[in-house]
Amino acid sequence: MVTTTVALGLTAATLVGFTALGLWYSRGTVGSAEDLITARNSAGNGRTTATLVASVMGVWILLAAPEAGASFGIAAVVGYAIGEALPMLAYSKLGPRIRKVIPAGHSLTEYAHARYGAAMYAFVLVVSSLYMFVFVAAELTGIAGALSLVAGVPQWQTAVLVGGFVLLYTSYGGLRASIFTDSIQAVLILPLLVVAFAGATFTLGGAGAIHEGINAANPALLDPGFVPGLQFGLGLAFAILGAELINQTWWQRIYAAKDSRTIERGFRNATIANGLIVFLAALFGLVAAGNADIVTDVTSSSYNADVAFFVLLQAAFPEWTVLAVVLLALLLVMSSVDTLFNALASIVTADLPRLLADPADRELKLGARLLTVVVAVGAVYVSLRARSVLRLFFFADLLGTAVAFPLLYGLYSKRLTGGGALVSSLIGLAVGLAYFPDFSALIRSIPVLGGVLPAADPLYLTAFGGAFLTSTITTLLVARLAPGEYDHSDLAAEIRRLDEPAADGGEVSD
Repeated sequence: MVTTTVALGLTAATLVGFTALGLWYSRGTVGSAEDLITARNSAGNGRTTATLVASVMGVWILLAAPEAGASFGIAAVVGYAIGEALPMLAYSKLGPRIRKVIPAGHSLTEYAHARYGAAMYAFVLVVSSLYMFVFVAAELTGIAGALSLVAGVPQWQTAVLVGGFVLLYTSYGGLRASIFTDSIQAVLILPLLVVAFAGATFTLGGAGAIHEGINAANPALLDPGFVPGLQFGLGLAFAILGAELINQTWWQRIYAAKDSRTIERGFRNATIANGLIVFLAALFGLVAAGNADIVTDVTSSSYNADVAFFVLLQAAFPEWTVLAVVLLALLLVMSSVDTLFNALASIVTADLPRLLADPADRELKLGARLLTVVVAVGAVYVSLRARSVLRLFFFADLLGTAVAFPLLYGLYSKRLTGGGALVSSLIGLAVGLAYFPDFSALIRSIPVLGGVLPAADPLYLTAFGGAFLTSTITTLLVARLAPGEYDHSDLAAEIRRLDEPAADGGEVSD
């Protein structure tokens, strides 16, 4: 086992190095709250692509993705990869539209308020914030668990170190610091992941030996027609698509890119890169299932599928390889946590001018930084009590699958109303909860209601797919029946930059 001292030393050195880079790059560039949360029009093609890749590639790709592969096989591997690619493809079209109708925007919640009103805004605020908070907590849970496994580092030490150092440069440099460090991390992450997979293949005797090991352990994992794997993989695709479509991370980067062409290219590039990276990472779970002692029964006290990759490392690799992977994991967790800190802070900061009476820019910046601190402390606390990284996402994903289409359809539809969008979201959520296994016992304990509900789906397909498709169909129906004619140019008139007293004006064509 890697010694605790060595692992902590590597962790601290990496955190200090990137914190220094973030502080150095952003010095003198954050003159206002607008600069802090948007970095508007500052990222070209390369940096946009890099931050889109690094922002989503958290430590979960070494934990949740292999967990899915080890538990449900190649079908789940493919489903995870497709699920991670689809949101990027969707945003390659949504991004230019968002900048066109809301040229001075900042967040999806201010759009929700302007387009749909207070009720839908409140629902979207809760859903988006909860998803991103759970994402942060899951990242800290993952890195703390990994270092505890490979080096015996107490989980609280890892969580506090990572959360604290990322907080330093994020609260000071805002989105500019995050995008800059993302660019460096993306350059390091991709080669490290490829080298790790190549090293695993070589150490374990080649592709043939790996295939034999998996086939001996559980041949169903290699069957692309394995029904549970297909169901789980398709469920993941719905879950990730819905969740990422309500992720403020991407709205920030839409405005940080130089122009609409940069947005389209960046998200298209990220579609390919993110899909391939997740596919490769999830394959580690398959490899681990055939070459290490992996327990996939989540009810077992010996359950370790969520750290399958690290169990494989300990079983088959020398110590220096484990240290290299610890470094990779740290880069991954930093690239996503700093992004999420910024995204959560930007939501509240963008909304403060509406909630307060003409707040000063200093108050806006202070509010953003204080919220970042609160999020960091809360995420560290939650991370110390979590267990499965994969399942930590699932409830937040369910909320996303229910609200994503109703929220974004308003960018195009003139007839969809706030009431229609909210009702569609709630109906989708109700369908998802009816099949959601994590709350099955609680929901079915409700008198009368519990007796008529369908059986919960342990593979989540009917929960996630049902929520997404039901809310989508309901949205299309209520929009068709609604009599209203919304003028999308109102969005540009109502939503303005934080450093400007009035909107830029001008009509926005559909």
